[in-house]
Amino acid sequence: MTTTPTTTQTKTLLRFATAGSVDDGKSTLVGRLLHDAKAILADQLESVTRTSAERGFLGGAFDFALLTDGLRAEREQGITIDVAYRYFSTDRRSFILADCPGHVQYTRNMVTGATTADAVVVLIDARNGVTEQTRRHLTVVHRLGIRHVIVAINKIDLLDYDRNAFAAVEAEVESLTAEIGLDTAHLIPVSALAGDNIVEPSANTPWYHGPALLELLETLPSSEEDTADLEPFRLDVQTVIRPQGGLAPGLDPEKFRDYRAVAGQVTAGRVSVGDEIDVHPAGLRTTVVGIDTADGPLETAGVPLSVALRLADDIDTSRGSVLAAAGTLPVPRRIIRAEVFPFTAEGLRTGDRVLVKAGTATVKGIVTVESKRNLDTSEPEAAEVLAGNDIGIAEVKLSAELPLADYRTHGRSGGFLVIDPQTGGTLAAGIHTPAD
Repeated sequence: MTTTPTTTQTKTLLRFATAGSVDDGKSTLVGRLLHDAKAILADQLESVTRTSAERGFLGGAFDFALLTDGLRAEREQGITIDVAYRYFSTDRRSFILADCPGHVQYTRNMVTGATTADAVVVLIDARNGVTEQTRRHLTVVHRLGIRHVIVAINKIDLLDYDRNAFAAVEAEVESLTAEIGLDTAHLIPVSALAGDNIVEPSANTPWYHGPALLELLETLPSSEEDTADLEPFRLDVQTVIRPQGGLAPGLDPEKFRDYRAVAGQVTAGRVSVGDEIDVHPAGLRTTVVGIDTADGPLETAGVPLSVALRLADDIDTSRGSVLAAAGTLPVPRRIIRAEVFPFTAEGLRTGDRVLVKAGTATVKGIVTVESKRNLDTSEPEAAEVLAGNDIGIAEVKLSAELPLADYRTHGRSGGFLVIDPQTGGTLAAGIHTPAD
């Protein structure tokens, strides 16, 4: 029996991204999803209805794409340019949607939108099947280790809801996912324009027995639900607190006259008073004797809470230090090997001197490009330069050791940014993949 959440229940949060080739109907799908989930304000509906009629869209029909292509340049060109974040909720769950562009030159934006996603919806035009951008997007999704992949085979209405046409595209997708090593994806036949299988199962596809898109999104486990209590504790230190004019609420001024706490956001796992933790780069072990927040002390804290930890020992720590559950800190490395996604037209090349930002730590580095991935074969090829939309492997020699985890299994604590030391601009995103 289905129950409606009460006001005292906390809805779970799912972060998901959308991607697809140009003209595959992604903006229409996102617009339809928001519309049918009743996540659009009345004045916006009126504005889009009026604009659709003025432009004569399908004889004045409602153009769902206008609900998402909000930038003027996007409306004029009919494309999605930048990542746009949409927030909406249903009775069962809250969502943060990263709407990513489809053009090849904006692949870096797709990487940006997908890195924090629990799930990614990749659109395919049922008439065109798998394209180069499909290969690119699914390769990025696989390399980023996204837990849940949904392939929405769109415009099935233009093929008269033909089961064989869907099966042909399904076979292409399954062949590609097997080739690149991606775990089984959820495949759904949809029509963003007609609304088939977006919010509710469609009578036009009686041969499809899976859930509608929104139903699937409502039931997929989020990363926090998957790993909140399984990941070992980790905190990247932002600052050390030694207050001069006051203490955190609830603390006895006499007892905590010499208050000192290490502050930052819990990025993985949970920590409790009495837990043993390791401290990098000090290389020492200590015990948590107190957990403070703006709302008062706690006995335990987890992702994504920002906390101040009081430690049993006065260990030298500062911004960039890392605290981790005892025995779980990754081996600190001065040389890291990583998958990199360049963000600029110039890309990365062997010999580039850069800054590497991991968590709250920033250190100098020198890049050595090893290879780039051939998207036609999914195999790496020797290279010394990675252009703006390439995906490749690079080695970075660091000026100081960093305890980077394997991104595939630990996510955020295995990612980093490559920064231009002259301009401060972001050159690339990197994910530590020591096993590859």
